[in-house]
Amino acid sequence: MTSPIADYALIGDGRTAAMVARNGSIDFLCLPNFDSDACFAAMLGDQGNGCWQIAPTGFVTAVERRYRGDTLILETDHSTDSGAVRVTDFMPWHDGEPMVVRIVEGLSGEVEMASLLRPRFDYGRVPPWMRPFDGGLCADAGSHQLVLHAPCALEAANGDARATFSVRKGERLVFALSYAPSYAELPKKPDTTRLLKQTDKAWRDWIGRFDAPDRWGAPLKRSLLTLKALIDRRTGGLVAAATMGLPEVPGGAMNWDYRYCWLRDATFTLTALLNAGFADEAVRWRDWILRAIAGDPKDMRIMYRIDGGRRLQEYEATWLKGHGGAKPVLVGNAASDQTQLDVYGELIDSFHVGTRAGVERTPRDIAVEIALIEYLEGAWDKPGADIWESRGDPGCYTYSQAMAWVGINHFVESDVMRAAAGDELVGRMRGLRTQIHQTVCERGYSAGAGHFVQRYDGETLDASLLLLPLVGFLPADDPRIAGTIAAVERELMEGGLVRRKAAKGDGHDEGVFLACSCWLADCLAMQGRCDEAATMLDRVIGLSNDVGLLSEEFHVPTRRLIGNVPQALTHLGVVNSALFLSRPVVQRGAV
Repeated sequence: MTSPIADYALIGDGRTAAMVARNGSIDFLCLPNFDSDACFAAMLGDQGNGCWQIAPTGFVTAVERRYRGDTLILETDHSTDSGAVRVTDFMPWHDGEPMVVRIVEGLSGEVEMASLLRPRFDYGRVPPWMRPFDGGLCADAGSHQLVLHAPCALEAANGDARATFSVRKGERLVFALSYAPSYAELPKKPDTTRLLKQTDKAWRDWIGRFDAPDRWGAPLKRSLLTLKALIDRRTGGLVAAATMGLPEVPGGAMNWDYRYCWLRDATFTLTALLNAGFADEAVRWRDWILRAIAGDPKDMRIMYRIDGGRRLQEYEATWLKGHGGAKPVLVGNAASDQTQLDVYGELIDSFHVGTRAGVERTPRDIAVEIALIEYLEGAWDKPGADIWESRGDPGCYTYSQAMAWVGINHFVESDVMRAAAGDELVGRMRGLRTQIHQTVCERGYSAGAGHFVQRYDGETLDASLLLLPLVGFLPADDPRIAGTIAAVERELMEGGLVRRKAAKGDGHDEGVFLACSCWLADCLAMQGRCDEAATMLDRVIGLSNDVGLLSEEFHVPTRRLIGNVPQALTHLGVVNSALFLSRPVVQRGAV
């Protein structure tokens, strides 16, 4: 059986990441990059689709796990009737190819253990050829090669490598699985003691730069460490999640691939990193954006591969039965071809968030902003997809139109941009700023309903409207905004958390959207309802699994995390809300 989503912990090295279940099985790993093909895909099917499990052979009476301090080094303690054992899992933070190290230590008594290494390349479909050597074995398929250095004898057959061994109190056995291209030489046995110390220091040194507030300090650190693990340390890009294909509706068809970089996350990411004091990471994210969107603004994608590539063709991995039977399992993401107007405003907003935090403007980002503004001038009122990437229903969505205003407003109010653009363009943008604001307030607001609506001239409520005060479109005490916040509290709440859309009520509803719950907390704080805001944030944080990770959504009826995990947007929401409630921060939308 597939382990529940909440059972997974994350380990990573800033190039890719692995998902480790409580039962000691690594069930998802893409090599060599976040968006490469998976060689372990049991998380989306079963162990036949690839895994690496190290666990006791007998009945396990208890499992306790934790990260080693402020790191991504995972420690899992398995207790049995005969004794207890600890498995320490990490991916070394080093300049070499990706590697997974698993250290088995006896804590008490004697425990018989089993290791099952079952690589299945091409997302769980292709078994490798296995070649033993003294001290381990090599598994290769196509361009990929995995090399296992093991402290015990291995039996290889049918693309599997198995071992059974016993561990007594005080004994320590080390397994190391290294990746390399299949045409390269076999990786040498690594110095795992040195790599463990090096990795421990790298994580602690990085988070040690963060001045954590007294309240929410521990979950803030864990969220920041998780975000750091989702940032490619070579390119600076942030993937939306470490996983793909995990269902947003239990057993349903909303199973998207999130191993890519969304431009919509630009401002959320810059705000979180800058407010937490990580200016270097913020600047590298901005630079990644500038490289990725090169070309004509009309050809800009809403998401890109981690290296800035644009090819995200979507197809179904038909051989995977899905997490909990949720199909189709999709690789790639067809939403990348959508036109979403809000991302243009998001990018401009992110540039100005950086400016307010002291990030120096460059000739390149100034030129990009002018190009984006000139594009918005002709495109701001054109239909597009909504923030939730609904397929096949283009329209003029209120939040998207408001974000066009945000971008133009920043441009008009910036001394740097006015000087660079010239009086003629600035004059046109002043007039357009007024026109867009008036249009949004007239067509995006329903006087009868008393709140802003999802799309022009409609009546439907949408949680993206909570962002209107956060981006500075209208103040939180404006009656129209107050009415919108009240409507969300009245109509989109489930289990004390926020849905992004109204429930269908047909038994196939997605969960509450955790980032939206953080947005509501921010709105409540802006209304002076700080105790309620803190309670909302506590409620979101309280849904974290035992190692502090949050997915995209929470399914209230079954009380479980659903959607891809860990979800960057959720952890960004936690960071931004906690810092907003704790101390003065750089806010979105402010000029």
